[in-house]
Amino acid sequence: MSLEYNKSSLSACTSILIGKKATIDGSTIIGRNEDSQASWPKHFVIHEHKEFDDDQKFVSQANDFSMDLPKTRFKYSATPEWTFKEGLFEEDGFNEYGVGMSATESAYSNQRVLGVDPLDENGIGEEAMITVVLPYVKTAREGVLRLGKIIEEHGTCETNGVLFSDKDEVWYFESGSGHYWVAQRIPDDSYAVVANQLAIQEVDFNDADNFLFRNDLQEFVNDNSLNPDPKGFNFRNIFGTHDLSDEIYSTPRVWWGQQQFSGATDESPESEELSFVKKANRLLSVDDAQDYLASHYQKTEFDPLNNGANNKRYRPISLAKTQESHVLQIRQDMDPEVACVQWLAMGVASQSIYVPFYMVMTDTPEDYKIGELPYDSKSAYWTYKLAGVLLDGHYKELGKDYQAKQKDINITLRNMLRDFDMKALSKDSEELPEFLTDASFKMAKTSMDAYKELIAQLITDSTNFSPLNFKTDMNL
Repeated sequence: MSLEYNKSSLSACTSILIGKKATIDGSTIIGRNEDSQASWPKHFVIHEHKEFDDDQKFVSQANDFSMDLPKTRFKYSATPEWTFKEGLFEEDGFNEYGVGMSATESAYSNQRVLGVDPLDENGIGEEAMITVVLPYVKTAREGVLRLGKIIEEHGTCETNGVLFSDKDEVWYFESGSGHYWVAQRIPDDSYAVVANQLAIQEVDFNDADNFLFRNDLQEFVNDNSLNPDPKGFNFRNIFGTHDLSDEIYSTPRVWWGQQQFSGATDESPESEELSFVKKANRLLSVDDAQDYLASHYQKTEFDPLNNGANNKRYRPISLAKTQESHVLQIRQDMDPEVACVQWLAMGVASQSIYVPFYMVMTDTPEDYKIGELPYDSKSAYWTYKLAGVLLDGHYKELGKDYQAKQKDINITLRNMLRDFDMKALSKDSEELPEFLTDASFKMAKTSMDAYKELIAQLITDSTNFSPLNFKTDMNL
């Protein structure tokens, strides 16, 4: 079996970021679908805090990127690939200081910019970003600055967007060329959705609280005559693309999120003028973030599950090629160990379950640490994938029962999480890691057991839809 696969050429994700005053409970929320390949297992792991005696060095498996690392590595969670042949691709997680990071939202730079500052084929890429940034920062802002410094010194081999959060701030970082970058803080009362295109628009170079960037970014643009606008500094217009692929592949997903959260408008799904930052018409919840990442233009002519002429016009948010989807929630007025919840859905978001895992957990369930090619019935990734594959051929007949089961599991998990939150209040700092690790394991097992029951029912029900079925004449 050939395992040849270049993830960097296929990665195509969708992201959401929400400030703390825009959420129903004061949480900061970031989330993303990791879209790449239909059958490519993911694992979920915890890297413990390490104090190394010797100098450390990261060497990429994907290219010749390498860099020195500090001797102290903070504890962090991650969702790496099942094979490291093309790199780690750890993708998302929390560190012990309650910093959340998700990398990356793949994007594209225009040829005008790349003609001046090309991408560096041996610079940092998606596969390395979590590994060399998340275990070494104590705030979201520090994460932005560390990644920016790495790109300035080592270059980057890709155009990417990266999400950072802590209990107070949510940041979106974008690399626009080989060595230039910018980051914008999402206002506390706002949200943003991003879909495979550079998204940051007007940059205020005098607002250090809400914008970070390479120090000579303005000079670089001015000296090389890169700004197409007579006024202002629109990062997307200067560094990004505006072509048919944006209008068909990317902007409809942004339009859909904004229509869901801010209310219906007469804007076109193909508009190149959609705002980056928006205010919602209500307070948003972790459920809204998950529902968006699991959506596919439901109740519109663009839903791939419909049979209309436009059902394949736009690329949906929830995609068959999603490897995993995650929502990193940091709740207010709680200790960080309890406040930070990594909601993880293995496989296709719309067909899976977002299982909550506490940041402080010391290990992950065994079924989340296994799964390769081909299918493995003991793997969490493959269990959720199997349920979706069984559903795929019979959405019309089995979809409602499937969704009802998902709802039941989600309600159960939320009840369990609330109960564990309350019980955690009586635990001291020494008891808490073991207690919340056990709690996380129980919630994961509850969801897995329910999906195994769902799979059994799907197999049973699917037998009625065989093309070899025939209504038998009882007289024969």
